[in-house]
Amino acid sequence: MTSQDDTRQKIINAAKERFAHYGYGKTTMADLADDTQMSPGNLYRYFPGKLDIAEEIAREASIRTAEQLSRILTRPGRSASERLHDFLFEDLRETFQTLERDPKLVEMAQIITAERPHFHNEGQKREREVLRRIVEYGNVSGEFSVADPEFVAEMIQSATLKFSYPQLFTRLPLARLERELEGVFQILVAGLKAGVSISEPHRDVVEA
Repeated sequence: MTSQDDTRQKIINAAKERFAHYGYGKTTMADLADDTQMSPGNLYRYFPGKLDIAEEIAREASIRTAEQLSRILTRPGRSASERLHDFLFEDLRETFQTLERDPKLVEMAQIITAERPHFHNEGQKREREVLRRIVEYGNVSGEFSVADPEFVAEMIQSATLKFSYPQLFTRLPLARLERELEGVFQILVAGLKAGVSISEPHRDVVEA
């Protein structure tokens, strides 16, 4: 890492602590400058604003989650259905528990999702790639019969989005969310195994 990278990470680490303690809304760039013993002007050389720092914190977490989920692809002795189950439930539990430990992160996540939709899409793309590879594995093993794994991965993600960001959508306890997700999972796998024909809508419909 360069000295510039070290300084950026120092700012990110300070912001993590302050956001977790005081919340995103009550934190200012001046606070972060004090925490890092930097002048406000110098701080702005590294990040244009507070939202950019929050986005970088969320990006680190998103990349870390995707890396953890990608390990599911190499677990021995797991069928495609079992790997899909692992993916969906590990994603739910990890996010739920993280936001329960640091409830002020919910506020930050809501703001980033609203203000920086491209970031949300970026994170979804990383996880969707793991889903696509799970579906392709099921095709190769003969467990699934899917004509377009990429599109089906996108639809699985759409159907389970509530469980990827639970506290953004509901205040249900984890046990209730797991019950719902189990039902959704069973419906999804039944369709994947039955070889139900799923095709992407005409582009004009998508863009309407």
